[in-house]
Amino acid sequence: MQSCGVFKIIKQTVQKCNLLAAMQVLNARTLGPRTLVDMRIAHTSDWHIGKKLMGRDRGEEFKEVLAEIAELCREEKVELLLVAGDVFDTYTPSAEAEEIFYTSVKNIASTCAVLIISGNHDDYVRLTAAQALSEELNIYTVGNNLKALDCKKRGSCYPVESDGGYAVFANDAGERVYINTLPYPNEARFKEGKSDESFAVKIKRWIDYGERGKKEKIPSVFFSHIFAAGGKAGDSEREIDLGGARAVGLNLFPECDYSALGHLHKRQKLGENIYYSGAIMRFTFDEAGQEKSINVFDLTDGGVKNFKTVPLKSCKKLVRLQANSAADGIKLLGDNAEAIAELTLNLKSPLSPSEMAGLHSCENLYSLRMSVDSELLAAGVSANEGKSSSRLFSEYYSSRFGADVPPDLLALFLSLTEEE
Repeated sequence: MQSCGVFKIIKQTVQKCNLLAAMQVLNARTLGPRTLVDMRIAHTSDWHIGKKLMGRDRGEEFKEVLAEIAELCREEKVELLLVAGDVFDTYTPSAEAEEIFYTSVKNIASTCAVLIISGNHDDYVRLTAAQALSEELNIYTVGNNLKALDCKKRGSCYPVESDGGYAVFANDAGERVYINTLPYPNEARFKEGKSDESFAVKIKRWIDYGERGKKEKIPSVFFSHIFAAGGKAGDSEREIDLGGARAVGLNLFPECDYSALGHLHKRQKLGENIYYSGAIMRFTFDEAGQEKSINVFDLTDGGVKNFKTVPLKSCKKLVRLQANSAADGIKLLGDNAEAIAELTLNLKSPLSPSEMAGLHSCENLYSLRMSVDSELLAAGVSANEGKSSSRLFSEYYSSRFGADVPPDLLALFLSLTEEE
């Protein structure tokens, strides 16, 4: 009888523990926007580290924005960050730009796995050169569609299967996502010779190549740096490929739960779960009114859940200002001291040297445009007739810098113009 009582207590304890475990699972699945069956993914693109604006360096701003992305990944409990190309602004980034990239992406990788594809601004060989080291930090780079990732557990989210053109990432909970990785597509990157095939035929073949690893039904992402037909481009994208024969029709996209695109700098949605995340900073003044952000969402067996755009607050605002005088312009620049400004002056009289010096003393003035009445312009040309090169250069220097031209600089100018 006593042993029966012991067994009864054990049975009740087990039942109670099972009930508590069931309640914990139920609570985890129902409390808040996050559930255990989701993989949380963030999508960003077009970092363009090293890009300047009107010749001015923006290194500190890049650092701040990328640090903010790292913090957002922590706050949002992101498991995998997708960076859809154009990490750098040029094929040969400066040492400073590379330092910003490596330091920033290491910071992000302390929170989540990072998967990067190359864009048209990136040298895909250079981008993947440190892959043997970066993969140990759970940072994966795809330069072309030929090489597999090193599948090894290095964090709570990691590649478990990969070949050229695709990778499967899994987390500790066992959820998996299939990713078709298509970097900026061209024949040279993909080691193909020239042929008579149309670009549409080639791109379809390259996309299909990245689909060949789908052996079972799991959530999937199409991850590419392309110009999709219907996308809206701005001044900061290079004109090559835009709106022409290399535009990719949405009908060529693979069947998937989410398309994570890079190349266009304006955030936009082109179709059901087809997104350009947009650039992380405003690179030209035509982007003055654009909000910059990253996309965050949960990818589940039921598709995309809890999608949202998270604004980036660290990137500086760009503003376009207009004024009718230098004094009004200087006031506007002061009122927008935290923004980078382009100022257009609609003038009725010439600017004095002191007015020019006052304008150029405003550190946030990056671009100055002047709209001058045609009669006033003609009068100015007439007023300069007969002046020597020495006087014209001296007047220009004074108006530009608010000081007399140094004698040695004037002598150099005159020697170049061969004036005695």
